[in-house]
Amino acid sequence: MVDIAENGRTWLLSGPTSSYALHLTDGDELLHLHWGPRIALADAEALAVDPLPGYWPFESPLDGREEYPVEGGPRFVRPALSVRTDERRGTEWTFEAYDTEGDELRLRFRDAGLAVTLHYRMRGDIVERWVTLDNEGPARVELLRADAATWTLPDRDGWRLSQLHGRWAAESRLVTAPLTYGDKVIGSRRGHTGHQHLPWVALDTDATEEHGEVYGCALGWSGSWRIAVAQLPDARVQITGGAGYDDSGLLMLAAGESYTTPVFAGLWSDGGFGGASRAWHAYQMAYVIPDADRDRPVLFNSWEATNFDISEEQQTALARRAAAIGIELFVVDDGWFGARTSDRAGLGDWTPNPDRFPQGLKPLADQVHGLGMQFGIWVEPEMVNPDSELYRAHPDWVQYQVGRKRTEMRNQLVLNLAREDVQEYLWEQLDALLSSAPIDYVKWDFNRCFTDAGWPGEAYPQRLWVDHVRALYALLDRLRVAHPGVAFESCSGGGGRIDLGVTSRTDQVWTSDNTDPLDRLAIQHGFSQIHPARIMAAWVTDSPNTQLNGRVSSLRFRFVSAMAGVLGVGGDLMEWTEEELAEAREWVELYKEIRPVVQHGELYRLRPPEGGLSAVQYVRGDETVVLAWLQAQRYGEPVPVLRLRGLDPTASYECRETGEVHRGAVLLHHGLRVGLRGDLDAAVIRLCRI
Repeated sequence: MVDIAENGRTWLLSGPTSSYALHLTDGDELLHLHWGPRIALADAEALAVDPLPGYWPFESPLDGREEYPVEGGPRFVRPALSVRTDERRGTEWTFEAYDTEGDELRLRFRDAGLAVTLHYRMRGDIVERWVTLDNEGPARVELLRADAATWTLPDRDGWRLSQLHGRWAAESRLVTAPLTYGDKVIGSRRGHTGHQHLPWVALDTDATEEHGEVYGCALGWSGSWRIAVAQLPDARVQITGGAGYDDSGLLMLAAGESYTTPVFAGLWSDGGFGGASRAWHAYQMAYVIPDADRDRPVLFNSWEATNFDISEEQQTALARRAAAIGIELFVVDDGWFGARTSDRAGLGDWTPNPDRFPQGLKPLADQVHGLGMQFGIWVEPEMVNPDSELYRAHPDWVQYQVGRKRTEMRNQLVLNLAREDVQEYLWEQLDALLSSAPIDYVKWDFNRCFTDAGWPGEAYPQRLWVDHVRALYALLDRLRVAHPGVAFESCSGGGGRIDLGVTSRTDQVWTSDNTDPLDRLAIQHGFSQIHPARIMAAWVTDSPNTQLNGRVSSLRFRFVSAMAGVLGVGGDLMEWTEEELAEAREWVELYKEIRPVVQHGELYRLRPPEGGLSAVQYVRGDETVVLAWLQAQRYGEPVPVLRLRGLDPTASYECRETGEVHRGAVLLHHGLRVGLRGDLDAAVIRLCRI
């Protein structure tokens, strides 16, 4: 809902529990007024009466108060917009008009031939913000920096900053620290979202998991990006973010060209970090994730079972075992195409290997469907091996710098997806592939970063950083329209490309290449701060974990760990004993029973994975599911008691494991003591309202 003052210079956006207000002064300075608990328009107008402080030497009254600070004039904060033409640099805009369409507010400004439109939209308690820049003049305009939004926080003492950091196989780990004066910058200069940071931050002063105010921001962009959190000299805090890591240049806009930034979404919650997470999850389920109301199937992926050594006969044998334990989607990973017998060759040649699949993928896909499963494949379309037919035909199609040594990470190069001929080639290859066999699912990988990001012959080669991502989005959008029955998973060597931009075009994401069930608890805990279980793919693999750390863990612990999201199996089923296969089938059957609650329910993090007992709870309607893991017991301590959340305290609930009845304010200990015994064990506990 958008409320507008009679003078047309104060605007108020409101959701169920929160409001966001801004004001335009008589001097066309756009100021932030309020972001927090819901207020009325009259309250916003009262805040607009005297929004700026008086003069103070060497300081600007605008700093820390503007909605979207631009470069130029009496400003010293980090600008959200920095542009230049052949004649000048900076922005000196004037307000033109505002308009609304549905729940979207648009504020229009102009600086000579550059039109700047600020967009606002409230979805639930999430504020979506983005900017459109149109070059309507004759001169070229270079966008050095064009952030999606600047967020202004209220004056508080003792702000704390939470972020998700990591690396390959250790993504999405949560860290919280006091915010100090100056700029705290996170981001990626790698050409993709990156394993090192997820584009999300949260700020609080004294919040707990279920109580206190939390402000959060998340960026929807799958390329290089930057979020800067600044505590200014007067202690005010602003958060600025958008595409691109530095200010070396995003795009050159010729006359008639435009650029729309990604969405930078913000949330205020008074329900602690748990309440903020549930709001983010609800927002993505309602507005971001495609077909979010559908359950994601239990999958089997062949990678850890076979690596590159695959054949139609071998995959068929695996498929039979997968079907026997209740798998619903069978995925052939790397090695099915071109000359792909190792990671040294074949990338870019997206046709089945004639020795391994002499009649293409259709016979295998038909057999998989005959076993009652869907069929999926792995691809990495944005990459190419030098040893490939594609590279030999088009060596100029990769990113490279003239006269510089070429970097080959994982024996591969990055295709310049900003080129229209590369875009059309990939469309033709992938469209033909998805038309050649009954394929239901595509695991889309991205296994190296940009390093030699050059484009010889292009007048403005820097644009490949932005245009690569825009072309990726366009290709995914085009494929989804042409093949509406195909689901897509975003993967980048694990969790290297997870953000609100790619999740709006894919059905799930590969959270991490680390499938160790104990390590996964911390990764999944961090992931859940912003993203829902409905998109979080997790696998049960072999023990010992030979792919990573050699850790031994029970099949029970591995399954319960993976059941916290979209369950998958990635072990070598040909080596599993009959007892293991029988137990696996029971776990798969149990997951299918609780899947609607896990994938679509509200998440409560009962205990973090910091040693000892950790647990999560999902609530959907009258049902609740608790997943608990006992990582270790020390000094003879008993298993701790869990207090469940999100239940009706006046209602009664039956525990399906024991048949005992509890009130809504239930304390769980009996189920844990039945289910958790010994080191590295786990339990699934279900309650239903009666």
